[in-house]
Amino acid sequence: MQRNVVNLSLVLGILFVITACVCPSQRNQSSGESNTSDQPTVAGKSTPDKTTGTTSGKDRKKDDGDFVAQHETVSSTRYVEIDKQIKQEKLLERAADGLNQALILPHDIYLKSKDCGDVNAFYNPDEQSVTVCYELMEQFFKDFKSNGYDDHKAYDMMFDATRFVFLHEIGHALIDTYKLPITANEEDAADRCSSFINLEELGDDGVKAVLAAAEAFQIESRSNSGHSRNMADEHLLQEQRFYNSLCMLYGSNPDKYPVIVEKGYLPKERAARCPTEYQRTVDSWQLLLEPWRK
Repeated sequence: MQRNVVNLSLVLGILFVITACVCPSQRNQSSGESNTSDQPTVAGKSTPDKTTGTTSGKDRKKDDGDFVAQHETVSSTRYVEIDKQIKQEKLLERAADGLNQALILPHDIYLKSKDCGDVNAFYNPDEQSVTVCYELMEQFFKDFKSNGYDDHKAYDMMFDATRFVFLHEIGHALIDTYKLPITANEEDAADRCSSFINLEELGDDGVKAVLAAAEAFQIESRSNSGHSRNMADEHLLQEQRFYNSLCMLYGSNPDKYPVIVEKGYLPKERAARCPTEYQRTVDSWQLLLEPWRK
C-alpha cells in the first residue's frame, strides 16, 4: 500500500452529518436521561402478530425475537463519559429499532457496548449477543489522531468506523441465527455484509462508515509493517480489508467515486472488477436475507 497518500476522507470530501444507527446525533452535546439499568431495553418491538415477512407458504418465517439493547455497568473510569453518551443518546436502542423494523428473528439478539479489557468487538453465539468494546473505540480514536486528524474529526471517524465494525458483527449474528450458507471465509462475508448494509441502506452515513473503516485498516497495516503476521488467523490481512472495502465503495458507483482509482488507492486492474464484485455481494445478501425481511 502507498504510504505517502493523503487521508482518504480528505480526498473524497465526504462531510455528511452523522445520524445513522450506531453514531450519535450530536456528539458534543448531551441530551435525554441516562439509562443506567443493567436490564435489557427492548427497542422496535414487533406487532402482537409475530408472523410476518415478505415470503409466503412454507418459506414464511415467524418473528419470535427482537434485537435488544442491553446496558452493563462500566468497570473502568476512563470509559465513563463515552458510556454515558451512548446511553443518553440511546445509540443501541436506535440500532435495535432500525434492525427490528427490517428483519425477522427466531430469538432475541442482544446489543451491548462495554469495556472488555481488550481491543475487540465480537458476536457471542452462546449468549446470542453482539458486543462493541470501548477499548476498540479508543483505539480507533488514537489511530485517526495519529493520521493527522484533530480531536473532533478523529472522534467523528471513531464512530464511523465503529458503525462498520458493529454491522460486521451483526453479519456474524445473522449468519449464525439464520444458518446462512457461506461458501468462503466468514470474516470476509461479514465485512461484505457490513458494506452491503452501509452502502445499500444507510446512504451517505454508510459511505462514511466504509471509508472510515478502510482508513482504519490502512493505518493498522502500516503500524504492523515489519512485524510477523499470524497467517493462520481467520481474519484477512488489514491490507486486504482496506482494498476490499474500497472495492465495495467504488463498485457501488464508479461514476461517483473515480477519485479512488485516480489517486491510486485502488489498482485499475482490481477496480475494473469491482462493479461486478459489488453487485454479486448485493445479490447474494439480498437473496440470503429475503426470507427474513419484514
